[in-house]
Amino acid sequence: MSTKNRVEATLKNIEGKLQEAAGEVTGDPKMKAEGQAKQAEAEVRQSVENVKDEIKKAID
Repeated sequence: MSTKNRVEATLKNIEGKLQEAAGEVTGDPKMKAEGQAKQAEAEVRQSVENVKDEIKKAID
């Protein structure tokens, strides 16, 4: 498990949520979509870390 990667994914998710909210408030669909994309990227990163953890458990 890489704590650094998990922290980066969490920060990316927060950034995406803020950007999505800003896009919603300002009525900017592009900004909202970019925020949603960042959240999706963060989810993928978290999933990758989860898979790494499961593989490590299986090996140990």
